[in-house]
Amino acid sequence: FAVKDNIDVAGVPTTAACPAFDRRPTAHAAVVQRLLEAGASLAGKTNLDQFACGLNGTRSPYGEVPNTFDARYVSGGSSSGSAYVVAAGEVDFALGTDTAGSGRVPAGLNNIVGLKPSRGLLSTFGVVPAAQSADCVSIFARTVALAVDVMLAAAGHDARDPYSRDLVVRRRPLPARFCFGVPDTLSFFGDSAAEEAFRDAQARLVALGGTAVTIPYAPLAEAAALLYESALVAERYAAVREFFDAHADEVIEPVRGILASGKNYVAADVFEAQTRLRAIAQQVEPMWRNIDVLLVPTAPTHYTREQMRADPVVLNRNLGAYTNFVNLLDYAALSVPSS
Repeated sequence: FAVKDNIDVAGVPTTAACPAFDRRPTAHAAVVQRLLEAGASLAGKTNLDQFACGLNGTRSPYGEVPNTFDARYVSGGSSSGSAYVVAAGEVDFALGTDTAGSGRVPAGLNNIVGLKPSRGLLSTFGVVPAAQSADCVSIFARTVALAVDVMLAAAGHDARDPYSRDLVVRRRPLPARFCFGVPDTLSFFGDSAAEEAFRDAQARLVALGGTAVTIPYAPLAEAAALLYESALVAERYAAVREFFDAHADEVIEPVRGILASGKNYVAADVFEAQTRLRAIAQQVEPMWRNIDVLLVPTAPTHYTREQMRADPVVLNRNLGAYTNFVNLLDYAALSVPSS
């Protein structure tokens, strides 16, 4: 297996794709240690969008990570390298992180499985934080079964992680009849192929015994917007504040601008944003009384690397249109190929 280079491996530099940040850990991150003890073999570390801030794979001074199927296109990020090495068959599985979709968007764009567990199921001790209250260690694999096996081997409460939880994972077979939610409004940003593929995915769930239930997407979209359009972005800055304040010029754009924007808020702004998020969570909770699973596009479209470089902020935001809310509302998620 491989690990994203914001996850510590003893004796190997952790850079988070920022050479000036280079630290030399003397111990493995908790999840790496658990997997090694379970018998896994570590092959190496992988590139990422700097400080796990991005969903496209072009934000690294170590180079852009291309898509495994067509190098003209983005790989997705921020766990770009981890998705690439699994999709290319270089390793059996890889660890990434997921704060806003970083463990699912690159999986979707490279046609593999991306598993984002509930927050705290996998320890983040030894992981460079991005936004710690939303961070999750994620798993890339070519099958759901392997991703689940890796998750179970790596799971466990860890008091060194302030967000760790002792969660019980239950295996349950798919019922003969189930209900899946589909948002009432979806944008594919003009990508008719992606829109058709999502319709096909719905049809496959129906064939498996599912019944589609329309759910209002507006509150979920509002939750997603809070990640970068409210004081919650201050947590991104807080994660690397000491380094950033001393070495801002060592951070590439647009990552530098995103982190710097977190300095513009006061504590009261953060509390207001957190309260609004909790209100949204209360508003959407009844949705789960009527559905067993929520179906959304992992990424609603796919851009070339050239397009992403020309409009890095807006197009990056588009890629996370249906992933951000998952982290903020503390849902688990699974990105799977639908064909």
